[in-house]
Amino acid sequence: PYRFASDYEEFVEAVGQIGTPCVVKPVMSSSGHGQSVVRSSEEIDLAWENSQKGGRAGAGRVIVEGFVDFDYEITLLTVRHCGGTSFLEPIGHYQQDGDYRESWQPQPMNPAVRAQAEEIARRITEALGGWGLFGVELFVRGDRVIFSEVSPRPHDTGMVTMISQDLSEFALHVRAVLGLPIPNIAFHGPSASRAVVVEGDTNRMEFANLENVLSEPDTQIRIFGKPEIEGHRRMAVLLARAESVEQAREKTARAYAKLQVNVFDRETQPK
Repeated sequence: PYRFASDYEEFVEAVGQIGTPCVVKPVMSSSGHGQSVVRSSEEIDLAWENSQKGGRAGAGRVIVEGFVDFDYEITLLTVRHCGGTSFLEPIGHYQQDGDYRESWQPQPMNPAVRAQAEEIARRITEALGGWGLFGVELFVRGDRVIFSEVSPRPHDTGMVTMISQDLSEFALHVRAVLGLPIPNIAFHGPSASRAVVVEGDTNRMEFANLENVLSEPDTQIRIFGKPEIEGHRRMAVLLARAESVEQAREKTARAYAKLQVNVFDRETQPK
């Protein structure tokens, strides 16, 4: 169940209709910013304040959703291109505070459940229209698939495709938008990604000990080059490929443990 709300009064009414626990999201958000779970009436005001400060489009409309007790969630990257619609191997992921921390590919799924997920993703992306890559997020509970949200662009959890496939999600997006054919997508094997989240208030940092971070085969780091941090921010991603998803996740965990991120005092600019 869900309700939209355009102001505080509608929001309180929506929470009353949906009941608690419920999830509050700005209608346009990124990386979990502005999202929260309301578990009691005491948390209503804080959730509203969070939604108005954290949304990508600033203060505005929100959606209140019933809380889904799911077994696991996936991102099904779906590519609409000149040759039709293609689905990538399903991506499992772990989130913290609504923000992705790890993803892996493929997420094991029952064939019938996977077929259901692909059908839902097809219906949603066909209704939206256009060519490109869509990140369709889905909850799986038993043999039931429930739609969560969609991003009409490459997805953060899909960064694992930079090591798992011959064409990453970014390459696929470009090909699709340009009207170029995508005759096949070669999957190289079980892979994992781990986000590097840095906290602080700075515009000066360095990544160190990379010679040890990258010492294992089929391991990569991508540093985003973002200029500054205010609070916490995803600044890089570690990637690994292995014989199994479990081994790939363990490899990114070892690389993460070796990584050193040195944060320095903010450099002030002269007036």
